[in-house]
Amino acid sequence: MDFNVKKFASGAGLFFTRAFQFTEEKLGQAEKTELDAHFENLMSRADCTKHWTDKIYRQTEVLLQPNPIDHTGARIEEFLYEKLDRKAPSRVTNAELLGQYMQDAAKEFGPGTPYGSALMKVGECERRLGTAEREFLQTSAISFLTPLRNFLEGDWRTISKERRLLENLRLDLDACKTRLKKAKVAEAKASMAPDFQETRPRNYVLSASASALWSEEVEKAEHELRVAQTEFDRQAEVTRLLLEGISSTHVNHLRCLHEFVEAQAAYYKQCHLHMQELQKELGRFPNAFALNSTHSVAAAGSEAEGLSSPVETDTLKIEEVQAPATGTRKAKVLYDYDAADSSELSLLADELITVYTMPGMDSDWLIGERGNQKGKVPVTYLELLS
Repeated sequence: MDFNVKKFASGAGLFFTRAFQFTEEKLGQAEKTELDAHFENLMSRADCTKHWTDKIYRQTEVLLQPNPIDHTGARIEEFLYEKLDRKAPSRVTNAELLGQYMQDAAKEFGPGTPYGSALMKVGECERRLGTAEREFLQTSAISFLTPLRNFLEGDWRTISKERRLLENLRLDLDACKTRLKKAKVAEAKASMAPDFQETRPRNYVLSASASALWSEEVEKAEHELRVAQTEFDRQAEVTRLLLEGISSTHVNHLRCLHEFVEAQAAYYKQCHLHMQELQKELGRFPNAFALNSTHSVAAAGSEAEGLSSPVETDTLKIEEVQAPATGTRKAKVLYDYDAADSSELSLLADELITVYTMPGMDSDWLIGERGNQKGKVPVTYLELLS
């Protein structure tokens, strides 16, 4: 118990010595040992790396898990499974859940109905998108988030600990320099004063030279300074090596960034392919791309009345087709299309054309116009804009 008290007293004294030295430095009453410019640059670079790594890490988490509540719950769940040394179960994505709801609704409405059939197709696509998203989240967490978190929770904590230790040793070193300086000043003053003799009761006489006493104090302060300088230099070298390791951290994070971009590109490409397939499947549904309900009514009326139409079942007479006064729309071409005959219009991907329907036309086709050219175009190759 006595040893613990002494240790506590020694630690408290050291703390107050450092606090006193720090306060005097802030007030400009004590000198401060400055690190070299290269060391200062290393520390500044490390601080910058930590700052932006933390921001990138947190924002990537938000990107991969936008809902803060779900994000917090997921982190707690991961923490508990990690402590239990068990693998966390896969979480259902929002897209997978939406797909499940759509398919359940399709079963209620009837998968044979147009709406039910469309819901079933879209639900399947959403579930595929959700699966792709879950794979992307897992890949990104392993290849990108985990290395960033390891740096923040591992390497950076070690660097911070060593830097705090270096700062404490720097305060000790400067405190030793201050004591030595004061001791030398006192020694110089004492050397100019005569010796003294002090007489106490019971014939006890103490006689000493003040100059000799301060010389001993100077020697002691010089020894403490040498020890403090050695410890400071050793710690400075350790801290320097850790700070220089930031370059390796940048190289590692660059590799992780490339892997993250590759995973993201693969995910978006997969989503694009799934959506293209879904558009094609929906394009095969009857009346899936009906332009105007008025045209449908007009078509039904013309058939009932036996009116002739310039659009024939076998051959389309393009020269007889005239654009209606209303009901035309703009469409963006999704894919290249080569006309099969003179009644069709060849298309180039990403171009804009004007489209409309005619009474009696097949619902899978529209009339397309581009300048002075016109002809039939397949609706599955178009994205209607207005």
